[in-house]
Amino acid sequence: MTVLHSAPKIASHEGVIDAISETISVWLLDAHEAHGELIFTVRREDIERVLRVLRDDHAYQQLMEIAGADYPQRPERFEVVYMLLSLTKNHRIMVKCSTDEATPVPTVTTLWPNAGWLEREVFDMFGVTFAGNPDLRRILTDYGFEGHPFRKDFPMTGYTELRYSEDEKRVVYEPVDLAQDMRTFDFLSPWEGAEYQLPGDEKAQQPPLGDEKKPPVSDPKVTEKPADTGAGPKADEKAAEGTGANPPKMKNGGAKPGAPEPTEDSPDRAPPKSNVPETKGATKPEGGDE
Repeated sequence: MTVLHSAPKIASHEGVIDAISETISVWLLDAHEAHGELIFTVRREDIERVLRVLRDDHAYQQLMEIAGADYPQRPERFEVVYMLLSLTKNHRIMVKCSTDEATPVPTVTTLWPNAGWLEREVFDMFGVTFAGNPDLRRILTDYGFEGHPFRKDFPMTGYTELRYSEDEKRVVYEPVDLAQDMRTFDFLSPWEGAEYQLPGDEKAQQPPLGDEKKPPVSDPKVTEKPADTGAGPKADEKAAEGTGANPPKMKNGGAKPGAPEPTEDSPDRAPPKSNVPETKGATKPEGGDE
């Protein structure tokens, strides 16, 4: 029997795509469901208008996050993703738009004040600009940082590194100087093995020898007569002589010594002054022999 919870984690997706798509159909490019998420792709220049409709007409009150994604093979390589939450519907949706390095995206700080810092993060990490943002500055990287770290063409080591200079008594920027060359990895599965041969692998390439291929023993050792085993009359006489390891004979015939005599007599214990019986009498079963 299926039990429906009175307060599910999220509301059902049934009918949501059709209802929203009908409202924003003029600006909508694509709408689909993937990985349990409802995703709407709209035109870049109309993103502010679409989000306003979703906030006012469909009760998606909160802007939870603005994220970026980089696809260098596309003409418009960047995607800006807006994640909205409806508190009254207990539901979430995602809205996307695309842009390139030179084309700005309209700001949504006119709808949600927290979009100011979220847009600054996307600008800092990807280099996407937002037209109308009153304070579009870097927010995560250091002052004077060059480039945008989340772009796919940004090197993992970066372009510059900073350190504290004892001579100048301040933090200085210098080009990246690696202590050793970057290692290369083949990314092969350890179960499949590498294409190159490691020392010792040549032994494993030789097929094991079967019983029919093993070389025969040239001179097997057998025991066909008693002399081959070391047994015989001489061995018996040697065994009868005994060795120095035999235990010495006991003077009293091997009898075990008796218990020592008591050194003093133990006085009898005084009778108890209370009515509590002694332990011996208390633990003796009733009706037992004294």
